[in-house]
Amino acid sequence: MSGRVWKFGDDVDTDAVIPGRYLIMNTPEELAAHAFEGVRPEFPKEVKEGDIIVAGNNFGCGSSREHAPIALKGTKISCVIAKSFARIFFRNSINIGVALLECPDTDRIEDGDQLDVDFASGVIKNVTKGEQYQATPLPDFVRGIMDAGGLIEYTRQII
Repeated sequence: MSGRVWKFGDDVDTDAVIPGRYLIMNTPEELAAHAFEGVRPEFPKEVKEGDIIVAGNNFGCGSSREHAPIALKGTKISCVIAKSFARIFFRNSINIGVALLECPDTDRIEDGDQLDVDFASGVIKNVTKGEQYQATPLPDFVRGIMDAGGLIEYTRQII
């Protein structure tokens, strides 16, 4: 996958991803229209399919609600790369079909950089800077869930 970076810091909570006032919405498209609007007001209008979110530690902390990964799925980003994720956000994202990678080198990646990401190997190439980083690769079964579009679709395929 290849995409442009939207850079965030540490402790990005689910209320930053999708403000609580939008929890009455349930479709990815509705939620995507308000993703990050409180912290990066330009994000919902300027994010492009295939873009990549890069962050520091503890991305997705806060509420355990699934609205945050649903909103991210609706933006059609290709993945989120962070130093670490809140545990329940990580699991919810996998179930929804949002690809995540943990990488210790996210401080070296900047807003607007162009990245190429290989989920099988965990190799992230920063095309803009000519650098390469190693993320923890996703296990085959998790990549299968991602490729299917989430746990529900994956389950339908294997039954």
